[in-house]
Amino acid sequence: MSHADLVFTGGPVFTADTVRSRASAVAVRGGRIVAVGSDDDVRELVGRDTEVVDLRGRLLVPGFQDAHVHPVWGGLDLMRCDLSEFATEAEYVERIAAYSAANPDEEWVLGGGWSMSAFPGGTPTAASLDCIVPDRPAFLPNRDGHGAWVNSAALRLAGIDRETPDPADGRIERDADGNPTGTLHEGAMSLVNRLLPETTVETLTEALLLGQRYLHSFGVTAWQDAIVGSYGDAGDPAPAYVAAADAGTLTGRVVGAIWWDRTRGIEQIPDLVAKRDANRAGRFAATSIKIMQDGVAENFTASMLEPYCDGHGHFTDNSGISFVDPAVLNPAAAELDRLGFQLHFHAIGDRAVRECLDAVEHAISRNGRNDHRHHIAHIQVVHPEDIPRFRELGVAANMQSLWAALEPQMVDLTLPFLGDPRSAWQYPFGDLLRSGAVLAAGSDWSVSTPDPMAAIHTAVNRKSAPAYAEGDYEAFLPEQAIDLATSLTAYTAGSAWVNHLDDVTGTIQVGKYADLVVLDRDPFAGPADGIGETRVEQTFVEGERVYAADDAGAVRAA
Repeated sequence: MSHADLVFTGGPVFTADTVRSRASAVAVRGGRIVAVGSDDDVRELVGRDTEVVDLRGRLLVPGFQDAHVHPVWGGLDLMRCDLSEFATEAEYVERIAAYSAANPDEEWVLGGGWSMSAFPGGTPTAASLDCIVPDRPAFLPNRDGHGAWVNSAALRLAGIDRETPDPADGRIERDADGNPTGTLHEGAMSLVNRLLPETTVETLTEALLLGQRYLHSFGVTAWQDAIVGSYGDAGDPAPAYVAAADAGTLTGRVVGAIWWDRTRGIEQIPDLVAKRDANRAGRFAATSIKIMQDGVAENFTASMLEPYCDGHGHFTDNSGISFVDPAVLNPAAAELDRLGFQLHFHAIGDRAVRECLDAVEHAISRNGRNDHRHHIAHIQVVHPEDIPRFRELGVAANMQSLWAALEPQMVDLTLPFLGDPRSAWQYPFGDLLRSGAVLAAGSDWSVSTPDPMAAIHTAVNRKSAPAYAEGDYEAFLPEQAIDLATSLTAYTAGSAWVNHLDDVTGTIQVGKYADLVVLDRDPFAGPADGIGETRVEQTFVEGERVYAADDAGAVRAA
């Protein structure tokens, strides 16, 4: 009998299989799982050279899979002026000033990660940046990437003044006299970011490896990069993935979602096919298409069936922006579906969600049903009539569960402007589960933390995990909570299904790759309000340790 290379004993083991069977031991040989069962079942597989990990009651789970994330851009943020760890305007200004002083030779001040809730109306001003960066342009996107804070030097360089019209897919924030104030929403960001210096493939690859290490530290072993293409303040991540795959340094399994250029129509499809063909290497394959159908609710660009409210319960004349006209979206979806692409939609508002479902329905009417596994990410506001359509059309609900909680941005910048009943239609994970929809999960990092256990905590409790709470709020729409096992399954088997990796990963079963994570406890054994305190101790890809936290709690990445 051949001995195992690696054995886990003393479980429990959460298999995430169809019946969520529990075990206490797992054996690995040649990067594959060769046994799942009790400690007795694996005892004979332990030899002189077998590494044995005693779980001591800590939970072993399949590697987490993030179905919507931006690790290259997240890595760039960590390398640049990263504002994600701060929460107030004063802290942002202090950090930007320190970064600018420490990097005097950089042509631009780049970075980002600020929260809209730190500023009145969610819109910072160029004036506050000018005091600390007066001599060169600054471009700092917010956490969700749907707006940017710029200084006067950037506005001047881009030629943006009171006469500059708003682009069709965005808005320039202005004062009462029409002068730009320093916040650019959605497509208006392109007026400045098209002037940014090119990010080299070497820098992008460095950012990818940094982002990959960070994801591994949270137990993420596979993901879908939600934008492969040039967008925002960074270059195309695809060459970095290919370079890392060719060099053997890409340890994550990655599906790339190729960016749909909303300034073009279906004539771009041959280019997308060429990009798919060119971007396959090792563990990376760009087989999905990312269609951003709307913006975000906080800046009133999420696409709504009814207009936004004015904060006092009265409708305005603004119902958001559908970035891709359904007259283009429907035939595009049908043709992309025919060509074998998976469709990965961004939809925040209820009109955007409906338009994406309609597009899939149109594709089915043209091509019949298939196994492309289209999915809609974010699903913040979903009209109740559209809930059952996810299952009917085979569209997966790609949840960013961390956002389904009350916090300042939700309380101050969202609820007053959605009004009733739409405020109660947000993040309807429970209803989607009960309707039979496939649930997948992701983080949208660097928009928010890539910590799956923090997101799972929110999905179960409908409250922020302790480390991420911004105030003491009650549970948000608790009837939409889902249980721990369901949320864990969404973050493992569910996302593996979306990524077409379910035949080799996503569950702990004999024959599958040993992509495994050791948690520091069994969250099933404690109270639900402690789920978010769970940490990752070790992460394995094909039985190779790619992350471990040492006894002092410090992080080291293999």
